[in-house]
Amino acid sequence: MRNFIQPGKVITAVAPSGGVVSGGFYKIGAFFGIATTTKAVGENFELDISGGVYELPKTSAEGWAFGDTIYATSGGLMTTVSSGNTKVGTAAAIAANPSGSGLVKLNNNF
Repeated sequence: MRNFIQPGKVITAVAPSGGVVSGGFYKIGAFFGIATTTKAVGENFELDISGGVYELPKTSAEGWAFGDTIYATSGGLMTTVSSGNTKVGTAAAIAANPSGSGLVKLNNNF
């Protein structure tokens, strides 16, 4: 195919206000994923949108069951609360209440 550009597992994006930190979760427009490098605001960086499993910061006072639907808050915390948040994946393991992080299988098909 002459029009094929790339597999689309990692895309180049522009770092938003505050920049990006390698391993951090970011939502930019309709895309969300994990930054592969640390970059300052306005710099190009690679955003992994492949949908892997990542350990991400979560709302501490919340327990997760395996398979719970996970949402991202505007502040980048993962939660099971849907209202006002963006659906991003599924809990890949049980997470205790309280705990600062949980395993999330990101789903780039939402």
